[in-house]
Amino acid sequence: MNEEIILNELDFKAVRSSGPGGQHANKTATRVELSFEISASQALSEKEKERIFKKLSGRINKEGVLKMASEDSRSQHSNKELVIQNFLFELKEALKKPKPRKKTKPTKASKIKRLKAKKKKSEIKANRKDPLK
Repeated sequence: MNEEIILNELDFKAVRSSGPGGQHANKTATRVELSFEISASQALSEKEKERIFKKLSGRINKEGVLKMASEDSRSQHSNKELVIQNFLFELKEALKKPKPRKKTKPTKASKIKRLKAKKKKSEIKANRKDPLK
């Protein structure tokens, strides 16, 4: 994954925000929407693209475009920086390879402890029975 190439492939659109700002929010386009076409990216390998499609499927539309937006600030510039940070974070998280699970066996002490607990439980239940029958 090459960050510089990816940043050049991003498309931004500024629209009116529903966030804080009062009259300011009604007059200025401070919400920044980022869109990234994954399949057309040259910064990602085919395996990376597959992993992103799998991990971020909820954020990707039918055309294969990843969309994100930010309207936290009154400033379009800071919203753009925020959405880029969030985008890069999500992309890095999606590209992380999961650790393979190591199979383990229960220890000898844990086996003995489990068997003792079972024995004690069975004795408790056996003592509930009527001794005359």
